[in-house]
Amino acid sequence: MTYNTQREKLILPEYGRAIQEMVDICLQIEDRQERQRCAETIIDIMATMNPNVTQQPDYEHKLWDQLAILSNYQLDIDYPYEVVRAEEITARPKPLKYPMQRIRYRHYGHLTENFMKVLKNMPEGEERERLTSMMANFMKRSLYNWNRDAMDERKVRADVESYTDGQVTIADDFRYASVSNGHLPGSNASKKKRRK
Repeated sequence: MTYNTQREKLILPEYGRAIQEMVDICLQIEDRQERQRCAETIIDIMATMNPNVTQQPDYEHKLWDQLAILSNYQLDIDYPYEVVRAEEITARPKPLKYPMQRIRYRHYGHLTENFMKVLKNMPEGEERERLTSMMANFMKRSLYNWNRDAMDERKVRADVESYTDGQVTIADDFRYASVSNGHLPGSNASKKKRRK
């Protein structure tokens, strides 16, 4: 008795040894037209064996690719689709280029740093004050999320001044939003009582 462990390893085990043997027989057929018909029959059987594949878009192309893989790209037939080559399948993807940049305070992130550059160059006025308060509250929340023990409103004030080279400052009487509910102290939203 011959065990599967003693047989040649299957190329695509999901199709089993029967399909692999059909492909091996197809490779030995000398008449090109008959070999083509045999390949088309194998494709039909593969689709029947794996009905889930027919639900996928462009499933026939995938089946023909798998037939080429099963034959080690040795099957000389007229493929209805361009077959994906072995080099393309085994090729390693090119490494991604990450936008590595030096961030002064990593817990705020590079977007905060970029926004502070914009804020620094804005003319003084009500819009700059509103954006400064929004950024200060965002920075407080970021600092709170990063390390709750290190969260200090004085640090946020110092970081804003550091980012903007002292051109943007936060007033001493500025009221930060609460990090627990995101509302300013004294606002209507923060006065709502919690339901019991």
